[in-house]
Amino acid sequence: MPTMIVIGYRDDLDQAVRRRGLDPFYLVQAPVSPPTGRSFRRVSDMENVQEVLRAVLSEPLDEVVGVLSVHEMGVFGAAYLRQQLNLPGNADSKTALYFRDKYLQKSKLPPHIRRARCRYASRDTEYSDLVNDLGEVFVIKPATGAGALRTSVVRSPEDYAQALRPLPTQSDVEIVAESFIDAPEVYMDGIWGEGDIRWSSMTRYHRSPLSAAQGGILAAHMLDKTRHAELFAETEALAGQVLDSLNAPDCVFHLEVFTEESGLTFGECAIRLPGALSPQVNKMTYGVDLFDVEISLALGEGVTQTLDNGTPDRFYGYILLRRPAHGSLTQQDFERNFIFDEIEYSSSPDTKAGPYGRVGQAIVSDQDELKLKKTIEDIVRFNELG
Repeated sequence: MPTMIVIGYRDDLDQAVRRRGLDPFYLVQAPVSPPTGRSFRRVSDMENVQEVLRAVLSEPLDEVVGVLSVHEMGVFGAAYLRQQLNLPGNADSKTALYFRDKYLQKSKLPPHIRRARCRYASRDTEYSDLVNDLGEVFVIKPATGAGALRTSVVRSPEDYAQALRPLPTQSDVEIVAESFIDAPEVYMDGIWGEGDIRWSSMTRYHRSPLSAAQGGILAAHMLDKTRHAELFAETEALAGQVLDSLNAPDCVFHLEVFTEESGLTFGECAIRLPGALSPQVNKMTYGVDLFDVEISLALGEGVTQTLDNGTPDRFYGYILLRRPAHGSLTQQDFERNFIFDEIEYSSSPDTKAGPYGRVGQAIVSDQDELKLKKTIEDIVRFNELG
């Protein structure tokens, strides 16, 4: 059976790879461990391409046909492996860096694209210097990103010291500081091919990922293109300019933007599958399987799916469920109060919470986007109050 090298692990992508008749070989970093029966090697740092290449070369793999990355931490390594093993897909590791490093990305964009001011920071960078450059409130995060999980909003010297504490401070290029943008956030998932956007969808967060990382509940829903025609058009135009200026390869992309009264402000753009349950709600809403597209691109097949840009019958959204702040909840409690398309929830105290405090997940839908939005808000409130 042909082998697909996969950097990182997620169940839904594993199922998609196997549906294509491919045998996945995983490269994972603790604490991730694939299920029993999966071939894998552990590495201490999946961004260390020497270690990643050594792990691959030391394994007797049959007929390697491609390489995938589960998340953005493997984007550079995947490009490097394609280059070294002569595999299809994007093998330009330099270009991949501009979709990993937030400073490099923002510095390469055309001047007319509005974005946060961004610079590197290190243990030698004074708080006052950042205030002078970025304003009284700014953000500290890893230069290559980590979702919102290691991102901090800084409003004081004490906040600054606390934000640096969990981050590596031995390098001058591992941390970025950005001006803070206080505005709602939306994201566009799409497919870029032959220098143009082939397909796209838009999703709105109910709260920012940063607030979810600090104890809130991460939830999002698909937007109705008819209802938000101007926002769709402006975001797609911005995405095209960003991907073109950064010389994006054919890819699945994920673009985040802030919606301010004065217009859109660019957040960041990645050439990878979207996270959380975005691939699932995209497929349920539009019938477009981003996992399958990503696999096709990794095999050098191009985009072979029929891409539906029409108005869907129903809109879908997701919630990453957590333990309530007070009391307890069971899956039956959720199901007695709401109608779900899918739900999994563990009330066991032994269940280890995942990113964003996740101990379960749910997908809901409605023909009316505004009703879907309210349903998700009600579920989030129910989950919070217990």
